[in-house]
Amino acid sequence: MSNNELLEKVVTTTGTDGVNQGGGGLLTKDQANKFIDYMWDQTVILQDARTVRMRADTMDIDKVAVGAKLARLATEAVDTGVNANPTFSKVSLTTKKLRLDFELSTESLEDNIEGSGLEDHVVRLMATAFGNDIEDLCINGSTALTGDPLYKSFDGFRVQSLAGGRVSSESGSTISKGTFNKALKALPRVYKQRRAGLRFYTGSGLVQDYLYNLTTIGTGGTPEDIAASILRGTPAAPQGAGGSTVIPFAFGIPIIEVPLYTESASGTYTGATGNHGYVELTFPQNRIVGIKREVTVHREFKPKKDTTEYTVYVRVGVAIENLDAYVVVKDVKVAP
Repeated sequence: MSNNELLEKVVTTTGTDGVNQGGGGLLTKDQANKFIDYMWDQTVILQDARTVRMRADTMDIDKVAVGAKLARLATEAVDTGVNANPTFSKVSLTTKKLRLDFELSTESLEDNIEGSGLEDHVVRLMATAFGNDIEDLCINGSTALTGDPLYKSFDGFRVQSLAGGRVSSESGSTISKGTFNKALKALPRVYKQRRAGLRFYTGSGLVQDYLYNLTTIGTGGTPEDIAASILRGTPAAPQGAGGSTVIPFAFGIPIIEVPLYTESASGTYTGATGNHGYVELTFPQNRIVGIKREVTVHREFKPKKDTTEYTVYVRVGVAIENLDAYVVVKDVKVAP
């Protein structure tokens, strides 16, 4: 599907008088899927997470868990009468309606080097910017916040993990290999059997602090210091806003840089000063992002302003499938 076909309902006018032109509406399934891909294109967490394209505003995802010990000693001709019972539960996804508004003046559409292609290009750029705002909300959203109403749409991954996950604290210490060690120690050992699938996540400032600390190890560093965190190339690294083909590792686990992670949080320990960030440890697919496939894009010409207005509606929600496998290290001080 070409870009023009993707945005056909947006950039195709329905008016016949040359002035009162309008267009847009509910995108088809293929158009909506492509539009969502555009929104996710420059994100980190949303590319990494499990995306569920929903048909309704709410959705329950079934999950099943089994006990830690299932095997038992078998005795010849003896039935112990003990059976292992899996536990069934559900993860609920509830979406909230989000809106993107922007406009283009007639002069900008007429007086540009891209000609008629400008409108399509701008719509794609706006879809990408919309995706970045959605990622910000999915990470940092909190219904308890004041200020920007967008952040109050729903509780994001940070609030959910701090409320129900496994939480540790650095109590104002700067990031080090000990920070990652603390996160690994907090993770139940059953999940360490899938160690290769785990990922650390933290903000850009804390990643930079950690890399700087590596360069200051010098001759005083032990082989364990250097081996604990080295730069490695990996083709699987996210290619979003903070993605790179060379990423740091800690104890063999990749550290993913997420620029939208907050690094201005107040400390929760006694005598806290300065700015703080978070380090998280989990499986990428443990985060679930639900987005309703019914994406609506409207285009309307405003004669009195001589502009074309665009309005995009999507519904988005987030959930964590298994909070027991989600570790947050808070109160990590960001170096000035």
